[in-house]
Amino acid sequence: MGNEVTEFSSAHSPNAESKAEKALDLGSIHEGEDLDRLGYRQELRRNRSVITLLFQTLAIAAIPYGEGSPLLNAIYGGGPLSIFVGWVVVCILDECIALSLAELASRYPTSAGPYYWSFQIANSSKTLISFINGWIWLIGNWTITLSVNFGFASLLSATVSMYHPDWSANAWQLLLIFYAVCLCSFCICTFGNRYLPKIDIICATWTAITIVIILIALSVKAGAGRHSAAYALGHYDKSLSGWGNFTFFIGLLPAAYTFSAIGMVSSMAEECAKPAVKVPQAISLCIPVGSIAGLFYVLPLCFTLPPLEGILNAPAGQAIPYIFRVVMGSPGGGLGLIFLVLVITLFCSISITVAASRTTWAFARDDAIPLAKLWSRVDSRLGVPVWSLLLLTVIQMLLGLINLGSSSAFTAFVSVGVIALAVAYSIPIFLSLLQRRREVSKAHWCCGPIVGPIVNIIALCWIAFELVLFSMPTALPVTDVSMNYASVVFVGFMAISAFWYAVYARKCEDPLYLHIIVGVTVADLLSTSLRRTTRL
Repeated sequence: MGNEVTEFSSAHSPNAESKAEKALDLGSIHEGEDLDRLGYRQELRRNRSVITLLFQTLAIAAIPYGEGSPLLNAIYGGGPLSIFVGWVVVCILDECIALSLAELASRYPTSAGPYYWSFQIANSSKTLISFINGWIWLIGNWTITLSVNFGFASLLSATVSMYHPDWSANAWQLLLIFYAVCLCSFCICTFGNRYLPKIDIICATWTAITIVIILIALSVKAGAGRHSAAYALGHYDKSLSGWGNFTFFIGLLPAAYTFSAIGMVSSMAEECAKPAVKVPQAISLCIPVGSIAGLFYVLPLCFTLPPLEGILNAPAGQAIPYIFRVVMGSPGGGLGLIFLVLVITLFCSISITVAASRTTWAFARDDAIPLAKLWSRVDSRLGVPVWSLLLLTVIQMLLGLINLGSSSAFTAFVSVGVIALAVAYSIPIFLSLLQRRREVSKAHWCCGPIVGPIVNIIALCWIAFELVLFSMPTALPVTDVSMNYASVVFVGFMAISAFWYAVYARKCEDPLYLHIIVGVTVADLLSTSLRRTTRL
C-alpha cells in the first residue's frame, strides 16, 4: 500500500507534468505514449488518415439524405428561400461550432470527447460536470444514430410508395425494416473494421457522383417545370406553418440536422496517427467542403420543385422520393435517383454507428455506465469494441418499439439527438471561454486569441437558438400528434443520469475517471496525491 502511494506521488512530480504537457504537442513522442499521458492505454487500431476522417465526417453528414430526409420542414418553413438561404446561413453558423470543437479535440485527442474536455477545463465540480456531460453526449450519440437508421427505414418505405402511392408501411412493417437496418450496420461495423476507411472513401466518391447526377437529371427533366431565379432563390410562403414571421427559422431544421453530428468524429481520435492535428482538420474542413457540395444539391431542387402543397402530402412524410418521382416524370426515373441516396444513407448508417460505438466504449472505459467492464471490452482479433456496438444496437432496437405505441413520442427521440449533441458541445466551449481559453491556446490547432473567442460566442448563441428550434412543433395549430416532446424526453434522460450519479458516481471520493487525473495541472495532481497519502 505504501509502495502504491510512493509510485503515485512520484509519477505526478513536476517533471512528470512537464512530460505530460510535451506529450500533447504533436510529434513529440509516439501517439500511444501521447494517449498514455492523457490517462489511457492504446487498445484500438490506428488505421485512419485525415482524408478518411474527413470522409467519415461527410458520410455522417450524408448531405443528400441529411438535407433531403427532413426537407418537409423546409417546405413548412416557406419553401425555396428557406431551403437555399437556410443552407448558407446554417453552414456559416455550424462552422463556428466546428472550429470551436476542433480546438478542443486538438488539445485533448481522445475518444472520450466532450466529457473529457469538460473534466479537464472545469475548475471545480469536475466529476459532476464531466459525468452529466458524458451522459448527454452518450444520449446524443445513441439517439442521433437512431434517427439515421429509422430515417433510412422510412425512406425505404417511401420508395415503395413511388410505385404504389396508396400504400404506406404500418408500424410493424416499419419496425422490421428498421431492425434490418440496425443489424446490417452492426454486422458491417463488427466484421468489416479493417475496410471501414475504404468504405468512407467510397462513400465520398459515391456522394459526389450522386450530387452531379441529381443536378443534371433534375435540371434536364424538370417534370414540374423550371422556376425563375426569383422564385427558386426568393419564394417564401409563410402561411404553410402557421408560425407567421417565424416561419423562416423552421426552414433551418434540415440543414441544422445535416451537420448536427459533426463532433462525433472526435471519438475516432484513438484510431488515427497524429490525432491532435488530423481530427481537428477533419472537423473544421467538413462544413466548407460539405456546404459547397450541398449547394449543388439544393439549387436544382429549388429550381424544379413541384407545388409546395403537394410535397406536404408526400407519403411517409418523405419529400425527396415524391419530388424525384414528379420531377423525373416517372416512378422509374425517381427510383434511379432515390437509389443513389439510399446507398449514401447506408454509408451514413455505418459511419455514424462506428462513431457512436466508440463513444459508448470510451464512456464505459471510464466506468460511467452500468456493467462498464463488459461494454469496454475490445475484441483483440477484430480490433473492435464489439460489446459497445451490441449495446448501441440493442438500445436502438428497444427505442424503436416506442413507435408502435406513439409516432409523436418516437419523433421526440429523433429530435433529442440534435439537442443532446448541441448541449454536449456547448458545455466545454462555455467552460473554455470562462477560463479565457487558457487550455485551447496550448493546442497544436488553435483559432488564435481574436478569431477564437468570436467563433466560440457565435457557436454558443447558435446552439442556444437550435435548442429552441428543435423543441418546437413544425406547424400550428398543435395537436397531440404534431406536438414536439423532445424537451420532455431530454429532461427524462437527464433525470436518469442524475439518478445514476446519485447512487454511484457521487460516492467516489476522487474523480470518477481516476486515470483522467494525469492530464490536469500539477497542483491538482499533488493535491490528489496528498489526499491519498493522508488517508493512508
